[in-house]
Amino acid sequence: MTIDPIVQGRLTQQVLDAVEGVFVVDTMRFDVVFRPFEHAIRLSGRFVRDTESAFDILSERLAGAGWQVFFREEAGEQVIYAAPGQWPETKPNWLLFGVLLIATLASVFSVHAITPNGLDWKGGVSFAIPLILILLFHEFGHFLVSRRNKMATSPPYFIPMPFSIFGTLGAVIVMRKPPKNRKQLFQMAVAGPLGGLLLAIPFLFYGLSLSQVSPLPPPPYILEGNSIFYLAAKWLVFGQILPSGGMDVMLHNIAFAAWVGLFITGLNLIPAGQLDGGHVIYTLLGPKAKYLSYVVVAGFLLLSIKYPGWLIWTALLFFLGRVYAVPRDDLTPLPGKYKALGWFMMLLLVLLFTPIPITLVQ
Repeated sequence: MTIDPIVQGRLTQQVLDAVEGVFVVDTMRFDVVFRPFEHAIRLSGRFVRDTESAFDILSERLAGAGWQVFFREEAGEQVIYAAPGQWPETKPNWLLFGVLLIATLASVFSVHAITPNGLDWKGGVSFAIPLILILLFHEFGHFLVSRRNKMATSPPYFIPMPFSIFGTLGAVIVMRKPPKNRKQLFQMAVAGPLGGLLLAIPFLFYGLSLSQVSPLPPPPYILEGNSIFYLAAKWLVFGQILPSGGMDVMLHNIAFAAWVGLFITGLNLIPAGQLDGGHVIYTLLGPKAKYLSYVVVAGFLLLSIKYPGWLIWTALLFFLGRVYAVPRDDLTPLPGKYKALGWFMMLLLVLLFTPIPITLVQ
């Protein structure tokens, strides 16, 4: 598709008028492909004011003419992309949210409710309710912060996983439009894990208080893995490292639900791709985050020697872990106070990640 030269000239002048007093243009190229838009104008040069306010000014000046604005750094140059077009308007699908939530609740309930002796309602409820609440707090942390920042996101879509020991794969939220800047991306990313931990940690300690330390049963049986945090929590409650000496804690369903919630949170904090940790690390490192993704893939490949289940994650991270959510303004750095919290989130990853999640003892 080509654009009439007269139209091209008019569009170019619109952009040049908009950047006046904000950006000094050194070079300009028209009809550049900038996904998801087919046509864009690329301006390289330098800003004459801070990039955060410059983005607001240019977005306001060009919005009426139907332009989308993007700030990038390329080969050491400050670059503006202006693309004619609109983001698709979609309404939240609350019906799908409700259906998947009910399906996930039923799937999680069945994990401890269906027994050889019949239906155990108490067991199903004591596992399902805490876990679903942890996941709801996590996902609505993302959703509410996104709404506050006027980000276009879907409701959380829960993923049921029947006939598994967890009953769910968690949930996903779809961003329909890139966030404005790194600060917005960061706020959305950390709200989920912190929201989930608000419930997971007290549920864990309460559940452990209802649990008992007993001799390990004769094989076969399943052992849940230790993260640093989970190991420390058991030591605080029971005064010993578990499992050890043929003893382990026989988890109450509430404690196991909290363990699953912490395990899922640890996975979400992996610094790669579209995971919460991937968003956090991108806001800290910018495009350099892609190099860390190779380290993450190599780490999971090594872990898969001890736990073959990580091979699936290795493949997913190899193909998807290098694709990050890039904000529209990718020049304005993350404020200092957010950087400190960002590195704290990486510390949480170290504390919550479970290298060997499940062990089948036979």
